[in-house]
Amino acid sequence: MKKKTNKTRRLSISSKIALGIAVTLLGLVAILEFITYAAFNKSMDQEYQNNAMSLAKSVSLTLDKSSTIALINEVMNIYNSVENKVGTQNAGSDEYNEYIANFQSIEQSPNYYRFSEHLNDIRQCYLAESLYIICIDAVNKKSVYIVDGSSEPCHPGDFDPLFEMNYGILDNPEAGFPPYTTITPEYGWLVSAGAPFYDEEGNVVAYIFVDLNESAVKKVINKFIFAFIVLGLVIAVFVCLIYLAVVKRNLIRPINKLSDAALSYNENAEGEVFANLKIRTGDEIENLASAMKRMEQDIKEYIANITSITAERERIGAELNVATQIQSDMLPKIFPKFADKKEYEVFASMNPAKEVGGDFYDVFEIDETHLGLVVADVSGKGVPAALFMVIAKTLIKNRAMVGGSPSEVLEYANDQLCEGNDAGFFVTVWLAIVDITTGKGVAANAGHEHPAIRRKDGQFELSIYKHSMAVGTFEGLKFKEHEFELNHGDTLFCYTDGVTEATDAGNELFGNDRLINALNTADDSTVENLCKSVKKSIDDFVGEAPQFDDITMLGFKFF
Repeated sequence: MKKKTNKTRRLSISSKIALGIAVTLLGLVAILEFITYAAFNKSMDQEYQNNAMSLAKSVSLTLDKSSTIALINEVMNIYNSVENKVGTQNAGSDEYNEYIANFQSIEQSPNYYRFSEHLNDIRQCYLAESLYIICIDAVNKKSVYIVDGSSEPCHPGDFDPLFEMNYGILDNPEAGFPPYTTITPEYGWLVSAGAPFYDEEGNVVAYIFVDLNESAVKKVINKFIFAFIVLGLVIAVFVCLIYLAVVKRNLIRPINKLSDAALSYNENAEGEVFANLKIRTGDEIENLASAMKRMEQDIKEYIANITSITAERERIGAELNVATQIQSDMLPKIFPKFADKKEYEVFASMNPAKEVGGDFYDVFEIDETHLGLVVADVSGKGVPAALFMVIAKTLIKNRAMVGGSPSEVLEYANDQLCEGNDAGFFVTVWLAIVDITTGKGVAANAGHEHPAIRRKDGQFELSIYKHSMAVGTFEGLKFKEHEFELNHGDTLFCYTDGVTEATDAGNELFGNDRLINALNTADDSTVENLCKSVKKSIDDFVGEAPQFDDITMLGFKFF
């Protein structure tokens, strides 16, 4: 019975492509619009500001100084004539009425009329919104109008509080008023600038102000941007339609053919589906179709071979299990090993990182009073290291049973292992021979970790002394020996680098400090409990991180 397949597409590739193109084009249009608008706005604002300041400076330089200063003095004398300044007087009072009448007489004079008309002509010539002259009342922070050439002029003597942005002019009158822009409902976008006007002695007596209206230009910019948006949308839609048609022909249809073929293959994997496809696009899709045809043939071959491959893998797995068992059987694993010996207690364990490992340990009686202790680590992991480990363990034990010092045993093992060692394996070894009647021992350390010793009622500490080179590196090596003595109640702990180099998920090592702390806080009622407590500390530290190296430990307590 054929399986039912669901061919419903929630969103087709062509729709996704069209949507992606539309979003991309709209994004580009929006970015281009923003950049154009910002650049055009900035350019126009800068142009208007420069024009406003240039016009203000030009008027300041071209006005007749004597007549202008006379008009300024006339207006300011009236403004300053009333005590407490205008604005504090009651409307209708004699002083106020006289104040207003004096300004009206100035405004109606032929000289004032000619002056205001002259400013108005300049304003109209340069298409300015306003052109006027003001003086600054520094005490009350007010701007007093002298003459205004605007279409709707202010009267002489009128005043406004200075904007906060212009307070700095009181400290530096010659700076003038730099161009600034204001936006009001009445005037729209207004660019203003003020240039200082100097008297004959070079003192600033007034300011020539120019207002340029930028509203018309802003409207033009907005219309341009709107037209640009509409045009961009039209272009985006047109490009999408053309591109979608091309994509459907050269991309979507061939992909649909491949998709339908894949669904058919899923229903009938034994037939030839992709071999009958005819796709001639001349691009990656055609390459994909060819790859699917090859894959179809490869799958057939794979199915034909999978049974034999699986069987071979199972055979290798079974052999590895046997190798694991053989290696485990070679290591002492029943403790206490010598039940009749009351002088000491010993325990050891090895946890391989793979099915088989390169670490090994050994505990053996050389004679009635001497005990051999070995902890070693072969370079590398897996089956090759395990084979080298078997040879090294056998050589060391057999030579030690004949008799001799630890250095003699390692020298013999080294020479034997160097013969035909084309793979370049070596083994780090800690070998000790302990007199179980006195607690005295001799150890040789061939590039191995430092053992830890705890004296009775004391703390574990590393026994650090000079190493020799690892066994199997060069022929003719000599190995240094180290004498030690265990008193009644002392404990010896040996290990491989898989203990201190155990790594957690953050790539942090277990290290010597954590090892010593684990030893000093472990359950030491027996050396077996001691080793198991240390292993638990390592497991807690490593967490879910994988084990990268074999972990081997040996504990020995002298009674």
